[in-house]
Amino acid sequence: MTNTSASAQFSVPKPAETGPLLFTPFRLRSLELPNRIVIAPMCQYSADDGRATDWHLAHLGQLAMSGAGLLVIEATAVEPIGRITAGCLGLWDDDTEAALARVLKAIRPMASMPIAIQLGHAGRKGSSGRPWEGGQLVSQADGGWQPVGPSDVPHLPTESAPRALDAAGLAALRDRFVDATRRSARLGIDAIELHVAHGYLLHEFLSPIANHRTDQWGGSLENRMRFPLEVFEAMRAVWPADKPLGVRVSATDWVEGGWDIEQTVVFARALQARGCDWLDVSSGGVSPAQKIALGPGYQVPFAERVRAEVDMPVIAVGLITEAQQAESILANGQADLVALARGLLWNPRWPWHAAAALGHHVSVPHQYWRSQPRELKDVFGPITFGAR
Repeated sequence: MTNTSASAQFSVPKPAETGPLLFTPFRLRSLELPNRIVIAPMCQYSADDGRATDWHLAHLGQLAMSGAGLLVIEATAVEPIGRITAGCLGLWDDDTEAALARVLKAIRPMASMPIAIQLGHAGRKGSSGRPWEGGQLVSQADGGWQPVGPSDVPHLPTESAPRALDAAGLAALRDRFVDATRRSARLGIDAIELHVAHGYLLHEFLSPIANHRTDQWGGSLENRMRFPLEVFEAMRAVWPADKPLGVRVSATDWVEGGWDIEQTVVFARALQARGCDWLDVSSGGVSPAQKIALGPGYQVPFAERVRAEVDMPVIAVGLITEAQQAESILANGQADLVALARGLLWNPRWPWHAAAALGHHVSVPHQYWRSQPRELKDVFGPITFGAR
């Protein structure tokens, strides 16, 4: 599958000529990824009022040296009330921009890996406690804030309702996404992923479970897609034309009567028409009533379905843990790239080990060249050390 249009430029090499597909390069507009392994965004809940800290320096630094093809910075809020927790990362003012700039300046000399950022808004799931604090809604009396959403429908029946956004609030929020996009460009970020998944604000607009509006932003599928598409269009308009902009979606709510794969396909086509460069296919998050059929690669069939319906790259994610499993997903045409999250937290050298398992090599910092076992001497490519 190849598309060279201005809206979605990507290329797929022939596996017979290049070895394992997992370690073949992939191009998104002007961005050349050295391989198909994507480090998915993973919330760290360790920011200081939205500002990146030394934790992010250590966390992102080790991942940047992992040998993956693309590193995506965790879900980053476009305004303070858009954070999931008080510890979540933000990019809404000069202070949050400067803090992230410090981290990026330290990381970039360590590795040449492209770096992306996921921009989003927590919506009605904002003002939550950190996972190790229980993860429940934190009231304003206890230091939280008033969450917002498409409708005044709480995520849990026992929670207070979010404030439904009016037309002026939606316009202001769209502009927040635009501002964060411009800040990302100033930071030299290589790509952006817009977060439209996991029950957060833009997913809430898509899902009839969270969106009970009766105006132009609710009801029909066309209306429910309107605001997320408006945000995407506004971001694409200010993001450099040579840089890719993708979207993460939840392919299904795993709830009867909610968002599903058929609606996802329609949304994917609308995004493609607006210049989307990839779709990162996840699922769930909008309702505690979800019934997820967990298992290895459980979300891959959704990625496969979307890939069959659109002409843009698709990323598969979700319990992808083994090198051969990832290779098979690509070889079977189910996705163009694979993303790992928890698997890379457990094993930050996963790409090294995947290269060894598939008989290929991966690029690593010179300082680590001596670490490869003698029986796997070619994992880092042909390396010669001085005799002294």
